[in-house]
Amino acid sequence: MDSVPSLNKAQTNAMRNLLRIAPIIDELGALFREAGHELYLVGGSVRDALLGKLGHDLDFTTSARPDATQALLQRFTPTTWDIGKEFGTIGAVRKADDVEWQIEVTTFRADAYSTGSRKPEVRFGDTIEGDLIRRDFTINAMAIDVATRKFVDPYGGLDDLADGMIRTPSTPEISFSDDPLRMLRAARFASRLGFMVAPEVVTAMRDMAERIEIVSVERIQAELNGLLLTDEPREGLNLLVDTGLADHILPELPAMRLERDEHHRHKDVYEHSLTVLDQAIELERARGHEPDIVNRLAALLHDIGKPATRRFEGRKVTFHHHDVVGAKMARRRLKTLKYPTATINSVARLVELHLRFHGYAEGAWSDSAVRRYVRDAGDELERLHILTRADCTTRNMAKATRLRRAYEELEWRIDELGSQEELDAMRPHLDGEQIMATLGIPPGREVGEAYKFLLEHRIEHGQIPEDEAKALLLEWWAERG
Repeated sequence: MDSVPSLNKAQTNAMRNLLRIAPIIDELGALFREAGHELYLVGGSVRDALLGKLGHDLDFTTSARPDATQALLQRFTPTTWDIGKEFGTIGAVRKADDVEWQIEVTTFRADAYSTGSRKPEVRFGDTIEGDLIRRDFTINAMAIDVATRKFVDPYGGLDDLADGMIRTPSTPEISFSDDPLRMLRAARFASRLGFMVAPEVVTAMRDMAERIEIVSVERIQAELNGLLLTDEPREGLNLLVDTGLADHILPELPAMRLERDEHHRHKDVYEHSLTVLDQAIELERARGHEPDIVNRLAALLHDIGKPATRRFEGRKVTFHHHDVVGAKMARRRLKTLKYPTATINSVARLVELHLRFHGYAEGAWSDSAVRRYVRDAGDELERLHILTRADCTTRNMAKATRLRRAYEELEWRIDELGSQEELDAMRPHLDGEQIMATLGIPPGREVGEAYKFLLEHRIEHGQIPEDEAKALLLEWWAERG
């Protein structure tokens, strides 16, 4: 989480970063100035400079129209692209002092959504103030004149940055009407920066939540990913649920806020899921992994089947088969959000398998059971390790210790068996060609049945030599008549 700077510290950060990138912006600024155009460092680049976190991606806005911008950038670097030209954006890459600078220059904008439209109507503007007021939040509505180094902050972004506050340059109603996706972006910035969302912004999010439905699913998915991949997504997710936005994009999330029965016989499923997500992120880092959207979606959604399967059996609450039901629900929701098929399959598999370990915790597994666990997890084994460990949120320290030690033992056994038997590449004793040669049969259903038989035998009994495998196969074939 980024720390909130004081005004003096922010200004010092900005000056240090401007000096660092001066060779790039001075040359680029001179090109635009000589052509009679204004050029400003803008938006996230200014915000990150003030936070002392400016990277190698630089965003600019200009009075030049896209064709003129493209011509000027082509004089600046041989590497340019116009994939965003219809929206006024021209991209470029410039290498200097072993640094590759990613540059985007966008014409002043003044676009907005029409009623019921899923895409904004692009309109080019004429002033920097007009461009800044159409931006999402005041902390992203600051600019620096490249020619004069003048700081342009007509909407109080620097004060809000120092106060750790998320506000909109115009009224939130106007801002969210222009682009409803900004409501999700508010949640992302709340998590990413650790900032508070202004009360009037929260009110507008609650009142206008339904308008998010006009935004394309692809943009919603990208923003949801951005939120989940922050270091601490809990605050943003709570904001989506509290304002009703989650009801429109991920309704399974608020549905987990089950009413607790009077005897408190089950956990708050929603809070439990957020805690599992928190712990999965900690484990992700501890085990040396980069932020992983599959891991985080699985942690968040692993119990979404509980509301549909909750039953009261006397004084006991049950959620029988919520793993299987939840896997189907996760698959449907992620498909609606247009996630890649590989992501959908991985998350659904993890949700379906997340309870499997508890059988191990309750009693020792045979080697064959461990092999089957590895086989069923497949490529998701490491993610399953993370999810299963994160899923322990009990406050009973004795129970938590017992579960942790049991899973450590399981991982040790997996490693031990893996080193002996190459579990990661679990295959039957013989491949398809060897099966057909041994039995003297052509490709067909019987080959698949033989393959399955040999795979099950290996899982149950471990690897055996090839000659024993062939004898075993012939015996099985003979018994089939």
